[in-house]
Amino acid sequence: MAKKKITPMMQQYFEVKRNLPANTLLLFRLGDFYEMFHEDAEIGSQLLGITLTKRSDYFMAGIPYHAAEQYIGKALQAGKKVAICDQVETPKPGKLVKRSLTRILTPGTTIEDSQIESSRNHYLAAFEFEDKVASLAWLDLSTGEFQIAQARSIDDLTPVLTAIDPAEMLVIEGEENRWRAMAHDGSIHDELIHFLATRAVTELPGFRFDIDAGAQTVMDTLGVINLEGFGIEKTNPALGSAGALLHYVTENLRFQPENLSSIREYSSDDALLLDPATLRNLEIFKSTRGTREGSLLQAINKTTTAAGARTLEQWLIAPQRSLDELQRRQNSVETLVASPLAVSEIQDLLKSVRDTQRILGRLQNRLRNPRELGGIRDTLNQLPGIRETLSQFAGTALDRIADRIDPLPHLSELLNRGLKDELPNNLADGGYIAMGYDGALDEMLALTTDNKLWLSNLEAEERERTGIKNLKIKFNGAFGYFIEVSKSNLGLVPEEYVRKQTMVNGERFVTEALKQKEKEIFHAEENSKRREEELFAGLVSATLEESAALAQTAAALAEIDVFCGWAEIARLWNYCKPALDETDAIEITQGRHPVVEQMLKQDSTGLASAQAFVPNDSKLSASESQIHLITGPNMAGKSTYIRQVALITLLAQVGSWVPATSARIGLVDRIFSRVGASDDLARGNSTFMVEMNETANILNNATERSLIILDEIGRGTSTYDGLSIAWSVVEHLHRDTTSGPKTLFATHYQELTQLATHLDRLENYSVAVKEWNDDIVFVRQVVKGAADRSYGIQVARLAGLPQPVIARAKEILQKLESDDATVAVSSPVPQAKPRKKIRVEDNKDQLSLFG
Repeated sequence: MAKKKITPMMQQYFEVKRNLPANTLLLFRLGDFYEMFHEDAEIGSQLLGITLTKRSDYFMAGIPYHAAEQYIGKALQAGKKVAICDQVETPKPGKLVKRSLTRILTPGTTIEDSQIESSRNHYLAAFEFEDKVASLAWLDLSTGEFQIAQARSIDDLTPVLTAIDPAEMLVIEGEENRWRAMAHDGSIHDELIHFLATRAVTELPGFRFDIDAGAQTVMDTLGVINLEGFGIEKTNPALGSAGALLHYVTENLRFQPENLSSIREYSSDDALLLDPATLRNLEIFKSTRGTREGSLLQAINKTTTAAGARTLEQWLIAPQRSLDELQRRQNSVETLVASPLAVSEIQDLLKSVRDTQRILGRLQNRLRNPRELGGIRDTLNQLPGIRETLSQFAGTALDRIADRIDPLPHLSELLNRGLKDELPNNLADGGYIAMGYDGALDEMLALTTDNKLWLSNLEAEERERTGIKNLKIKFNGAFGYFIEVSKSNLGLVPEEYVRKQTMVNGERFVTEALKQKEKEIFHAEENSKRREEELFAGLVSATLEESAALAQTAAALAEIDVFCGWAEIARLWNYCKPALDETDAIEITQGRHPVVEQMLKQDSTGLASAQAFVPNDSKLSASESQIHLITGPNMAGKSTYIRQVALITLLAQVGSWVPATSARIGLVDRIFSRVGASDDLARGNSTFMVEMNETANILNNATERSLIILDEIGRGTSTYDGLSIAWSVVEHLHRDTTSGPKTLFATHYQELTQLATHLDRLENYSVAVKEWNDDIVFVRQVVKGAADRSYGIQVARLAGLPQPVIARAKEILQKLESDDATVAVSSPVPQAKPRKKIRVEDNKDQLSLFG
């Protein structure tokens, strides 16, 4: 049987399809639709919920081109790539329209507003590990933020990689398998493998990560002859990853990105590091439920703008260790705390500010529409008011921010004069240039208006002349303008009417005069649209000439937004300005957990709750009161207390005020945490293995400038094994004779409290409870000294264990605590044999570790 011949249109399709990377859906423009064919159609129909049809021997599925963005967003969220093949010439009858690949969208390179979350940074990252050097580059194409980092091991870069949370990762072909093998034999931690398994990963050939080629690509993209102005050597290993990243972006955009103007090197020496476990345990960006709700980021986010929210996220990704920068932020908040009226005025003005950073990114990368340019205009209109409000703070920390806000009056006047108040989203729709801006356009539009009036008059005249009262002049894309007459009036149609189309209920006609007028109308509309596009291009060009000033202004507005939000939080929740220094101490008076406090005061309806958070003091020092061993029953608040100390320290090192009466924070280099208990069965790890992995990371990387919080080390194994490990961990943290990492250690092992007599920098603390009629009341107060008992049975009663179980537990406890600690096994049914006795050894004898 002869092979069926492929049509020219399908040949065109296959030519584009064969050059696309794997996992890419091709959207092929046919008229008003983007069509998918063959396997793409089957995948697309399931993924996007659209109809699958079959034509001759292949499947096809289509989406309306005007609604394509929402469907593309769905595909990207599913980890797919989407290629766009557009018609690049006006279709002509009988001729195959020319098409070409105009864009490839991937999870990490999309910049369309509807496909990325406005209040979150959207990163693409490239990562490699070669010759014992780990390299990372990351880019937010929507804003132009571009950074690189290098370290001596993979594990040193996983904290920043986890924090930036890229939408897509680029790696060398085969590297993921090599890293998996290294994780299996213990050469590296398996955190990276788990991280890659949760996001889109694209493999590139190894030569794309070449350092020399990468350096040249970066310089070409930034338009510079060297990188010295950015403080980066041309031999920096991370430039290989940066080059791979820029190559990938250029391939997908189909042109070099035009909104990149700088590159920064991230240094762990300048930032407070939080490893992946700590980001999870302290719920910095996401709660344990995986949502923003209940996270630290959400608790301290009172921003008005999307750019402000992204700036806050960036500051949490890389908390500062520069006293000057932190004090600048603190002082800015202090000024605004004292001026609530000004804060309210600024926030009202910011509500009309648009996302200039991302609008610029789209304009520079050739995604342009009238509404977004109107967003630049609307933002410029707010700047004089914001500057005027900030003028009252002359001589304060806000001065430098106000100086960075440039109202650009000439551009503002141009955009206000050139654009209409209401703007369409699509350039092809026309009608966005204001009347009076361009005389030639005004004449064209007047001609169009006159022609439409002519059509209206013609319709009235023809009704009068022919006697056809329901005669109508209409238009559609296929036939242009025509006269429509119903069947019942066909006998009244004049001879000069030329039949165009027969309908079920009537017929359509044209006349020579109507055809001539149609040409005039089309010519006028075509000319006016072309003229509008020319004028729009001029407005865009004028805007992009001020891109540096606009970007600087946008960054300043984002900072002001963050500071206004922090000032509002400080007043609302009674935060204090912490004193920051380079000492080894952390002193917090009446500290509170920033997230729990807010949740306690909000019930499900959002109204204030009667329950209030109980504050506590903390005083740690690397050289004096280094380790606080905290005992007390479950539910008493040990975990909340140790977490709040870590979160207050973190807040201080992003420049925020903190939930306390007063605080003095000596800057720390890292915060480590080991809290909670969870299996990681996907990686074959039990609760205890997760616990030991995280503990090992802490012990191997903590310095005397670090802050550590540990919760129930050793509970994932047997009592004696767990106690032995916990004991040894405490001794290890105290091993240096003069100082060590500041540590809060919550435990149920009462035996550990003996360590206070042997380790001079360890102090016992406990969470106080009150007893009442064999019940306990949690007072949430941390006091000096060890807890005298664990109150486990009382807590079990509160949890709702049946009364017989509670009574039996008391009986067993009394036996165990007696000198003759034997327990008879209880049975619910009569037994013929005597009940067996189980001997339980005395804990005191078993655990005399000091002898």
